[in-house]
Amino acid sequence: MGEGMISTKHLLGIKDLTRDDIKLIFSTARKFKDVINRPIKKVPSLRDVTIANLFFENSTRTKLSFELAEKRLSADVINFSSSNSSVKKGETLLDTVNNILSMKVDMIVIRHPAPGTADFLSKHIDAQIINAGDGTHEHPTQALLDAFSMEEALGADLRNKKICIFGDILHSRVALSNIFCLQKLGAKVRVCGPPTLIPKHLTALGVETSYSVKDSLAWCDVANVLRIQLERQDIKYIPSLREYSRYYGISKELLDSIDGHKIIMHPGPINRGIELDSDVADSEHAIILQQVENGVAIRMAVLFLLASQRGVKAEA
Repeated sequence: MGEGMISTKHLLGIKDLTRDDIKLIFSTARKFKDVINRPIKKVPSLRDVTIANLFFENSTRTKLSFELAEKRLSADVINFSSSNSSVKKGETLLDTVNNILSMKVDMIVIRHPAPGTADFLSKHIDAQIINAGDGTHEHPTQALLDAFSMEEALGADLRNKKICIFGDILHSRVALSNIFCLQKLGAKVRVCGPPTLIPKHLTALGVETSYSVKDSLAWCDVANVLRIQLERQDIKYIPSLREYSRYYGISKELLDSIDGHKIIMHPGPINRGIELDSDVADSEHAIILQQVENGVAIRMAVLFLLASQRGVKAEA
């Protein structure tokens, strides 16, 4: 399986990856996708590696995807959830992690509500860190699987392709990681949503901003639709969900009124009837379930390449 070396010890964010790193992850993921579609879906690649999944925030999709990727690679897996842990009793993050490391853990997959947590850990502990989402900052494996899914659906690389990210950009770590990843791959990126949900600093990143869903759908090749993150909103950014759906939701009627085939994506979970109507989410335009399958292959590739980089004996 070895055909190159990833340039980083950890996966803390897309900003730390080169374009060559991203392409290496994609080519490795394509091989692992063949593996997970055959009758025996397991390889012994990481059988000497112990991985701890530390989730300090609720997660279903990402946690299951990482766990499945680890088990497909034959790693030993420890799952840790803060909802029933010593963190509730006042233990610090570093104490928690050091206790887990004393069990001889090689890699840590961490999701945490505080931005910068993965970066902080990488400087203080001797294990490889994979950021599974740090607050509203980054979610690198989601961006990688999204871009990989776009290339697969378009049948081409993303150079000069037009990608629009719709919805709650302000509270989304997916949006920021997507922007970094798509730009490194040469895509043209636009964001579209209510003015209250689009951060002002995005123009500094060279991203177009639009408040018209119809115009942005007509412009783009791929629409990556994000959910409204009500759990992160301590003040009201929109008058109501009904109004959001009316002005910024994507319906089949709207999609049918636009020329050309548009690819619709969503990182999940979908608020059906708010940002996407069910007949769009379940239509031939949507590649949402392909994203889920690709997520396992991408995470297998990241785990494999990082383990190889550290010098852990990773067998193909």
